[in-house]
Amino acid sequence: MIFLTGKEALTHFPSLGSSTSSAQGKVHVKQCDLLKLSRKQKRLCRREPGLAETLRDAIRLGIMECQYQFRSERWNCSLEGRTSLLKRGFKETAFLYAVSSAALTHSLARACSAGRMERCTCDDSPDLENRKAWQWGVCGDNLKYSTKFLKKFLGQKRIGKDLRAKVDIHNTNVGIKAVKNGLKTTCKCHGVSGSCAVRTCWKQLSPFHEVGRLLKLRYDDAVKVFSTSNDAVGHSELAGPHRHSHSPKHPTSPRSTDLVYVEDSPSFCRPSKYSLGTAGRTCSRESNCDSMCCGRGYNTQSRLVTFSCHCQVQWCCYVECQQCLQEEVVYSCKQ
Repeated sequence: MIFLTGKEALTHFPSLGSSTSSAQGKVHVKQCDLLKLSRKQKRLCRREPGLAETLRDAIRLGIMECQYQFRSERWNCSLEGRTSLLKRGFKETAFLYAVSSAALTHSLARACSAGRMERCTCDDSPDLENRKAWQWGVCGDNLKYSTKFLKKFLGQKRIGKDLRAKVDIHNTNVGIKAVKNGLKTTCKCHGVSGSCAVRTCWKQLSPFHEVGRLLKLRYDDAVKVFSTSNDAVGHSELAGPHRHSHSPKHPTSPRSTDLVYVEDSPSFCRPSKYSLGTAGRTCSRESNCDSMCCGRGYNTQSRLVTFSCHCQVQWCCYVECQQCLQEEVVYSCKQ
């Protein structure tokens, strides 16, 4: 999997602007070279104008969503320690693989419908609804192209007895499925005064926050797995404790929507090669200070914050507010 180390270039790429096609091609190749890709992925990137910018957007989307979902946890999805984390088989590693593949799937589908990719466009499903939507000038998110291209881009193959490789592929597919789960039908009315005499419907992806929230729930219920031989099919498979007995003597295959991991996570309380620890992190005394601070206690500090108050709408078109001061209490974990 790619785009997980946090070392990729997240700054804006050189702009394509309105230069000649030859100059645009050179800039596109440079954009691909700025990303941390395998040789095969760079070849694909160079052949797909618009892909490099989309991949960069996907990196940013995945990182921001991960940090949002874990903002109140001991591990807050910081970039520090991520390279070491990805070499292990923790629950956090599982989430990183899933949220990254989800961000890629989501960003590619949206880029197609927005016209930022040369080789794909709106959802090209052959059904009548999508043809009607296209005629009315609306554009469905092209999830079909996105998932097909992503599997080619990631180069997923059958893995023999490599447990970790099986786990990584499984979690990658969980992320893709989470995006598919959020595909919904959106409709637009056409008629006199919005009477909906004619209605056009097309497929649209849910906001990525909803995908992130679903994957966080999958993380909370992640399944610890091991490898077991399946004599019927002649190769090993992932297996975990039976959902009702929780006994390793009665293993069962994880569901295709389960995040899976192979080893227990560290506490993330103290600085390590996986994270910076929780010292100095702000917390909520009512909800998570005890857990986040790992029993070390927390500091209490008062500060004055400025906020807008007594706002009034002025004729014609603006809002006028006063600036007020308010005392705020901040809690942070002790060293």
